[in-house]
Amino acid sequence: MTRPWIRPLLLVLGGSVVAAGLLFRGSPAAAVAVLLVFMAFAGVNSPLVFPQSIGWPEAQRRSAADGRPVVLWRPGCTYCMRLRLRLGRSARRLHWVDIWRDPAGAAAVREANDGNETVPTVVVKGRPHTNPDPEWVREQLAPSA
Repeated sequence: MTRPWIRPLLLVLGGSVVAAGLLFRGSPAAAVAVLLVFMAFAGVNSPLVFPQSIGWPEAQRRSAADGRPVVLWRPGCTYCMRLRLRLGRSARRLHWVDIWRDPAGAAAVREANDGNETVPTVVVKGRPHTNPDPEWVREQLAPSA
């Protein structure tokens, strides 16, 4: 599915155009700097920053087995990025569901949020929590450590 890659691709393309303009004006250092900034933004907005996504039914099954929370997210969401970055290495211990790739996950988010696709929605022991504090999410991992 290409939808998660649209924003990063546009960022790289836009950065390339701006960098080319700066290069033709005789500012190679500025062109490189601008291109690197756009590439960094593209990387942060890509699905590569997040742990491997699984489907909603599989995430529910795994969560029931190991007690770890499930994070329903989508690429490009600044709140999802905040959660991911603030969790650090602990993020790999959660089950991640990309709602743009999994229609069942998107339906679960809409059900939990009055029809809205508000992410991140973290499901802990079957209860959804919309945009929770990252420290609270980290605390939910403590029993399974």
